[in-house]
Amino acid sequence: MAPQTTAYLSIGSNKGDKVANLHLAIACLDVHPSLEVTAVSRFYKTQPQNFVDQDWFVNAAVKILSDSSDPLVLLSILKQIETQMDKQGKPFRFGPRKIDLDIIYFTDMVMKTDTLEIPHPRMHERSFVLQPMCDIGPGVIHPVLKITTRKLFKKIEKQENQAVIALDKED
Repeated sequence: MAPQTTAYLSIGSNKGDKVANLHLAIACLDVHPSLEVTAVSRFYKTQPQNFVDQDWFVNAAVKILSDSSDPLVLLSILKQIETQMDKQGKPFRFGPRKIDLDIIYFTDMVMKTDTLEIPHPRMHERSFVLQPMCDIGPGVIHPVLKITTRKLFKKIEKQENQAVIALDKED
């Protein structure tokens, strides 16, 4: 078996049973033969960003181990899960979706291709990514900005346009 590679994902849903969608996506990740889920954040109800005329999201962060050191392999797995869970996909960029799986960090890698940028290019501006990340990786250092996830979140925590509300386990 190849060395284990740590990655952090942001997951979200704003169509259908959002909480159930996140649980299903996490289960799909965990049963994949080359992945292992090692931590899951609390779930958060969050305002939509960019295209705001849509239902609120439920978001979380997931820490996984992968047996591949190639983030494009992980991206392919994530896209397969998204397609399995939502054959129609999102109607347009930033539009409503049943499930969205994004790579936030892949070890301390920095890369930019036409299909993938790591760390996620807008993660440091998004409370809906940073708050859940603080649950499972507050001390993870952004490999470009050289600052911890917790400090990134503290920088934007008070922004009015990014409401992030922790859900109770029953929600």
